[in-house]
Amino acid sequence: MAEGAGLSDFERELYSRQLQLIGAEGQLKLKRARVLVAGLGGLGSAVSIYLAAMGVGTLILLDREVVELSNLQRQVLYNVEDLGKPKPLVAAEKLRRINPYLRAEALHTELSENALLKIDADVYVDALDNWPARFTLDKVAWAKGKPLVHGGVRGFYGQVTVIVPGVTPCLRALFQFTGETREETPLQVFPTTPGIIGLIEALETAKIILGVGSTLTNRLLIYNGLQPSFEIIEFKPDPKMLEKCWS
Repeated sequence: MAEGAGLSDFERELYSRQLQLIGAEGQLKLKRARVLVAGLGGLGSAVSIYLAAMGVGTLILLDREVVELSNLQRQVLYNVEDLGKPKPLVAAEKLRRINPYLRAEALHTELSENALLKIDADVYVDALDNWPARFTLDKVAWAKGKPLVHGGVRGFYGQVTVIVPGVTPCLRALFQFTGETREETPLQVFPTTPGIIGLIEALETAKIILGVGSTLTNRLLIYNGLQPSFEIIEFKPDPKMLEKCWS
């Protein structure tokens, strides 16, 4: 394939800074990719903005909620004019303004196993805020043999890991084994935390699509915004952990 074939002049200018890093073939990999972003809050806002801007071809945007006033301090896709509107519809419209080549599919629905099984995606991004929904997403991604990029935030802290069937334990096994499944109601979060963690999720997603670098497989990145510090914990799949994975 000729250098740049399949990219318009507009796209070559739009992506000119990253084309120097990933080349036209890398850009076409992004363009062909389908990514599900489950959850369009603080994490999902950051993830989807940067995936759209870098040229991921199709974003499937799933969330059941409407925009609320308490969302606006961290969910940067929305403003006061969006209050009461379905998040996926608002997000799709705004992301298309960022990148007119984006195919944005808005799903304003409850996250369920049946709904997820109908979705065709290359990468599943967990931008959710509760463990039952995360485990449902984990189950479907595991069954489909697709990578799952997990991100979670609380207060000034966040975490990211990449789940790959056959390479890592599933998300449920990993976090039930460690006991890290407690919830907070309402969610306490400083606004910059989901932005930072969401950008790391976007980066991990891009690396999976491009096949470059090393991803956070069998590694858990932990962010402490008060230090500030990043720590990476490496782990090996334990048979006891794998027993908890979806069959």
